[in-house]
Amino acid sequence: MNTKNNKTLCQWKCFSVEQAEHTLPDGREVEFTTVKHPGAVIILPITNDGKLVMVNQYRPAIQKWILEFPAGTLEDQENILECAKRELAEEVQLQASNWQSLGELLPVPGFCDEVQYLYLAQGLSDCAGELDDDEVIEITSLTIAEFEEKVATNQIQDAKTIATFFKARMMSLI
Repeated sequence: MNTKNNKTLCQWKCFSVEQAEHTLPDGREVEFTTVKHPGAVIILPITNDGKLVMVNQYRPAIQKWILEFPAGTLEDQENILECAKRELAEEVQLQASNWQSLGELLPVPGFCDEVQYLYLAQGLSDCAGELDDDEVIEITSLTIAEFEEKVATNQIQDAKTIATFFKARMMSLI
C-alpha cells in the first residue's frame, strides 16, 4: 500500500496520530488516520516452581486495576530484547537467565501500527528496578490453574496477557 501527503495531527511522547492518502490493493484512493506506535514488549515470567509472575496495575485510561503480564513500550532505537529485560526489572524487580521469543501480536491493526513482541522469561532472580513515574503496580504470582480460572471468570481481561499465555501454551512451553 502506497501512502502520500502524510500529516501529523497530534504528537504525544512517543505516539502520534497521522493522516495520509493511501492507495489500496484494488487501486482505490482513501484518506486514513493511523495511531503510530513504537512497539511494545510483553513478558511472561515463570518461576522455577511454575508460577506466573504478574502485575496488578492501575490503568488510568480505564480507571481500574487489571491483572497483566509485565509489559512496556520500546524507547527510541531500543533493542527489543533489551527492552524486555528493562521492563522485567522495572516492573517486578526480576531478571531472567533464559529468554524465548513467543512471536508477535498486532493488537489493534484497524487503526494502529503497534507490534507487540512476546517473550517467555525463565531462570528468574531478584534484581533492582524502578517503576516509571506514572505506574502503580502490585506484584503477584499465580499457578497456571489459577490464571485459567481468572480468565474464565473475567478477572483477567487484558488481551495481550491472554494472547501471550495462549501462545506459550500452544507452543507447549507452559
